Amino acid sequence: MNYQSIILEEKNQVAWLTLNRGAVHNAFDDNMIAELLHALAQVRSNNNVRMLILQAQGKNFSAGADLTWMRSMASKNYAENIKDASELGRLMQELDELPQPTVALVQGAAFGGAVGLAACCDICLATPTASFCLSEVKIGLIPAVISPYVMRAIGTRQARRFMLTAERFSADVAQQMGLVHSLVDDLEEAVTPVIEQLLGNGPHAVAAAKKLILTLDQQPLNENTRTTTIEAIAAIRVSAEGQEGLSAFLEKRSPDWKTTNK
Repeated sequence: MNYQSIILEEKNQVAWLTLNRGAVHNAFDDNMIAELLHALAQVRSNNNVRMLILQAQGKNFSAGADLTWMRSMASKNYAENIKDASELGRLMQELDELPQPTVALVQGAAFGGAVGLAACCDICLATPTASFCLSEVKIGLIPAVISPYVMRAIGTRQARRFMLTAERFSADVAQQMGLVHSLVDDLEEAVTPVIEQLLGNGPHAVAAAKKLILTLDQQPLNENTRTTTIEAIAAIRVSAEGQEGLSAFLEKRSPDWKTTNK
């Protein structure tokens, strides 16, 4: 696919997915959503890719939905809007459930749906001057599709404030709420040790751990939950990677996924 709105590159087992509409502050429309879905499918199916970095060109991470696109959707009927919103919903789900770990690098403004992208990533790094806004109600809309992911990240109490006021909040506040993990001056420099840390772990174990987290999220601590965790650890212990990891630990050597990456 010849991408017009994004850039997808692979370097040393890392996929770098870049929003590339800097002229419009990386606002996304139906074309960008389609391209992002295609790119995520490529990453998911590439066994050589061990993690994904989501970043953006230009001053701002993303201004959210493109106003021209939003204007066109306002003239369409309910069924057409259902279809359109379904694609955005699928994008959030695909990013959230991608087997490989994901890291968002946020600079400048991250508004509307862009907050959803950040919330769907496993790790989020932001510059101290970055700012966030769930701005939808300002124009008579609601952050519906992204709301499950944002609420999971910042909690219901904070969502009740920021989804209703549509006020802009700082990177520092975003970190306090749990949306952002670390504030860093240099995103590229700061992500390097994160990459090294993730690539140093068992790739299948990382994917299994991520799946386990998503499975257990907000589930009651009952017999079904306990059974899920028991079966998960038993399966990973008897897997080839689990056996190799345990053997390497006991033999005081590097596991094969580290030696083969050198």
